[in-house]
Amino acid sequence: MKGKTNISNFYFLILTASGLLLLTLALSWWKESRRPTPIALTPSLTGKTEYCLTCHADLPEISPAHPIKTFGCVICHGGERLALDANLAHASMRGGNNPSDLAVVEQSCGGENCHSGSAADQRDHIQRVKTSLQATYTGAITSVLFTFGAQADLTPHYATTTIEDENSTKTGITSLLAFSEADHSNPSIQKFAENCLNCHLWSKAPEGAAYARFNGCAACHTPLSHNQPTLTNEKNPRQFVHQLTTAIPYTQCNACHNRGNYDLRSMTFQERTDHPMDRLHNYYQPIAQFTQCEYTLDCIDCHTRTEAMGDGDLHPNQKEFQYVRCSTCHGTPTTLPLTKTLTDPNDIAFRLALVNPIVKLQIGDTIIITEKGEPLWNTRLLPDGNYELIGKATGIHFTFKPVMGSGCTQSGQDQSSDYCHQCHSVKR
Repeated sequence: MKGKTNISNFYFLILTASGLLLLTLALSWWKESRRPTPIALTPSLTGKTEYCLTCHADLPEISPAHPIKTFGCVICHGGERLALDANLAHASMRGGNNPSDLAVVEQSCGGENCHSGSAADQRDHIQRVKTSLQATYTGAITSVLFTFGAQADLTPHYATTTIEDENSTKTGITSLLAFSEADHSNPSIQKFAENCLNCHLWSKAPEGAAYARFNGCAACHTPLSHNQPTLTNEKNPRQFVHQLTTAIPYTQCNACHNRGNYDLRSMTFQERTDHPMDRLHNYYQPIAQFTQCEYTLDCIDCHTRTEAMGDGDLHPNQKEFQYVRCSTCHGTPTTLPLTKTLTDPNDIAFRLALVNPIVKLQIGDTIIITEKGEPLWNTRLLPDGNYELIGKATGIHFTFKPVMGSGCTQSGQDQSSDYCHQCHSVKR
């Protein structure tokens, strides 16, 4: 009987082991059958095969200027290009889902043929952005420190992060130190650090659809505004957006601007309390004055890329750097707007128009330029002496006349916006 029991146990063990083996094989087959079929891509810029499209084939191409067959994914995002496991593939990604984060943008978007090229070729975008007032926030920091006696004058010393510009040619400001509330005991300065540092390019945006934006370059170039629902994920507007654009609507600018006002007594941010339902009321705060063109156009139609992104030098405040005025497009009673006839096919105007193809510039077109010579490439002089502007975000065509010859009695010497508002402001 004992021998029969041992044999029975032996067969039982064999059957159990066989069952476990079959179960293991079945699980392995099931797991393998669920693994997606690898989709290989070999982008022409790198010549290295990557498998990102295995899981991300449904993502739209990020922009016409970054075709997937040329760039692929890894050159910008990082990650393990041959991995098929999601956790492994994403382990070494740069900036999470935002490779334009200023902490990693040089590795993601740099290179002499991309966005950290020479200033002469106008490819020094990263240098310009990092030294811009939108990134340094030095104007606000300096004003607060001076107001509360932490420094003797308005000379800028601090920024949101330590930044150097050894080749400063325009302002002589070669470096700024990182501002830290730990260095100050004044309660107002500490409150400023706590409540008022949410709208620079290094910062994470506050919660809420009205403030929806990424940081870094994507803060502007990847619109997340609640007024652009086709570009957002309703549950989480900071996820699943795969777009870079130069057609930036005013609503994305409003993720930082015109959301309310800072109370300099309590150092807190007071949000807008109105609930605008149309563009006329949404564009500016209720207290603001503006002309019809200011709310009909988008911010990028007037403000140049240099005003927004910087010129590569550190500047002390926005007032000393903003230069586009009403006369830039309209001229004065005695002068016409500055213009330039395009004769060189390599003119920067053609490159700018190419990445936002709302207008087909041609050799021989005459366009308006700023006092610094920047092309307003979405404008043109018409045969009848009037001018045309095409909205960069909307594609709408606007025709306008110069001030000269109109009977306007303005002083050509005064080009402040409030001066023009005396006659041309819109009533809401």
